[in-house]
Amino acid sequence: MTQYSANLGFLWQELTLCDAIRKAADAGFDAVECHWPYTVATDDVADALRAAAIPMLGLNTRLGDKDAGDFGLAAVPGRELEARTYIDEAIEYARAINCGAVHAMAGRTGASAASESTYRRNLAYACERAQAHSITILIEPINHRDVPDYHLSNVEVGCATIDALGFDNLKIMFDCYHTQIMQGDLTTRMRDKLAYIGHVQIAAVPDRGEPDAGELDYKKLMQTLDAMGYSGYVGAEYKPRASTDAGLAWLRDFNRAET
Repeated sequence: MTQYSANLGFLWQELTLCDAIRKAADAGFDAVECHWPYTVATDDVADALRAAAIPMLGLNTRLGDKDAGDFGLAAVPGRELEARTYIDEAIEYARAINCGAVHAMAGRTGASAASESTYRRNLAYACERAQAHSITILIEPINHRDVPDYHLSNVEVGCATIDALGFDNLKIMFDCYHTQIMQGDLTTRMRDKLAYIGHVQIAAVPDRGEPDAGELDYKKLMQTLDAMGYSGYVGAEYKPRASTDAGLAWLRDFNRAET
């Protein structure tokens, strides 16, 4: 049976992170994940996770200077010191709350050879430091409609980067929303690249709302993913069309379909 994680970067944004953790557990999610939790003390987050009896699966490295257009720095030439500072911060935060993965955000680069070289060096740095804490480093192909010029937008290119580096703790964050927009053919792509996938995320296409509408049949896709042998969680990283609570019928529906 598929286990679902609430991405608190989008869900229950009206609540504090700690209150959202408790809310997700009460709503029936099996885990939580987030984007940038750094303004909240790790002790407070760890206490909330223990009280809710729910794990935190992943978090992101910082964006950089968002006002200047940054969307991560791991692949941006000339900003390696900043990128590695963010990597160190994310790994330490994840370690403190017993979080299993860090998404190393690549940034906007135009995918030049120099940026890929920078990316690989910074990913190697991240993987080496994360290994000591049994933390996985995730890389996520992100679509160019939402984030123009993002360095990584193709699953196969991400897998080639993983192959080139050879770290067991480097995996793909397979976001179905982004991949459907850029590439499509999700079932075949998931099956062919299953060994590379460290986490899966879902949202409706094209509006990025709840995964119960749009051009993808997620109920069927999740059943297919389960039949492939995927044993990880599926992250609900969508933007609620109304309130988070008002849009949770899909979770009950998906769970009923698998029992």
